[in-house]
Amino acid sequence: MQGTVKVFDAPTRSGSVLLDDGTELPFDGEAFAAGGLRLLRLGQRVNLAMDGDRISVVTLSTFPLPSPPDQGPGHADARDRFGTVPGDDAALPTSCRPPGS
Repeated sequence: MQGTVKVFDAPTRSGSVLLDDGTELPFDGEAFAAGGLRLLRLGQRVNLAMDGDRISVVTLSTFPLPSPPDQGPGHADARDRFGTVPGDDAALPTSCRPPGS
């Protein structure tokens, strides 16, 4: 799900987003921290993960959402922000592979 930052309070790391249908949803500092961000700007597009009716993760629209807890590294859907599975050096260009790969 995506939204647009409406309010962001840096000291509390909380705020709210507007969904594309105009619905405003609040998020807390825990959801912000889960996305690995340092700052948000008003009007910035973000990806959202929901846990019931609560936003559980806020991250940039260019970053993938973290894998759910039951899908750790090596899971088919555990891709990093570049679209590769951690530890899958064969997916890297030859110039980027660790020595001996």
